[in-house]
Amino acid sequence: MQDDRIRCCALALTVLLLLSGSTAARAQDAPTSPPLPPPGRLVDVGGWRLHLNCVGEARTSGPIVILEAGAGDFSVDWSLVQPSVARFARVCSYDRAGSGWSDLGPQPRTMHQIVYELHTLLEKAGERSPYVLVGHSYGGGLVRLYQFTYPADVAGVLLVEAGADNPWRQTPDKGLVRSSDLATGKPIPEVKTSDPLRNSEIPPRFVTMIRDQVRQLSPHANDPPRDTLPANAQRMRTWSYAQVKMHISNDNPFEAEELGILRAERTRTAHVLGDLPLILLSRGLPEDSSQAGEEEHNRDQAALVAPAATWHGLSRKAQLRGSRP
Repeated sequence: MQDDRIRCCALALTVLLLLSGSTAARAQDAPTSPPLPPPGRLVDVGGWRLHLNCVGEARTSGPIVILEAGAGDFSVDWSLVQPSVARFARVCSYDRAGSGWSDLGPQPRTMHQIVYELHTLLEKAGERSPYVLVGHSYGGGLVRLYQFTYPADVAGVLLVEAGADNPWRQTPDKGLVRSSDLATGKPIPEVKTSDPLRNSEIPPRFVTMIRDQVRQLSPHANDPPRDTLPANAQRMRTWSYAQVKMHISNDNPFEAEELGILRAERTRTAHVLGDLPLILLSRGLPEDSSQAGEEEHNRDQAALVAPAATWHGLSRKAQLRGSRP
């Protein structure tokens, strides 16, 4: 199954690149050092550094592939996919602020802030658009927001098991509710171009709380299917999951409002990305314990693509439907 996902992702990117081809510092002190040197480079984006790892040859006739990982993941999670894509395109993975080799960034960690940081990272690193954006899970929402914010930069989008834009959320007072039920209409803060959070500024009680959680989470950093990643990738995941900086960077108090923007944009037009090439990869084998949960997952995935778009489920029964919106 892992090999199938790698081949399928590389194949889908090949198709998407063909479709889109016609379109044209200041380091923060960490409590411990990473066990391995960064495979890419650390780029200052405004007083904090982000790790960017680009491989493969840039082609004048084709876009650069940008890999956006899911929640809790970072560049090493693309270790099996990135080398395959590099055979036919330049491809970049990166670590969001607080994860992997990257420094902490400004707070709050809104999706808009993350998108701004990725745009600035690519610009300062000299990795020129157009881009084909690949978003896995939570990263699916980020690449959709990137395309909405910087449409001229994007030549195509590939969504891999992209997260729903109105997911269920467990709350201490209301129980299980939709994300839309948590939206208050509060304005989303402007992105910050300076003033990153530093480890020394994190209140001690938060550090204690996070470290208590880390003891439970860190041993599961490489649970299946990530146990098939290369040894060094697993080693970095284990280290990163033990860092306070990673967990302090995963809280977004404006998530409900930002997902609302994505929902509004999705329902505004017949095609979520207009006339841009879009491919969606979704699992074919069920993972939810309930039939209702699987049916909802399939509906959420289908809602991200128009009837004429490409749908590719990863199963024997998967069919390729349509081509380009």
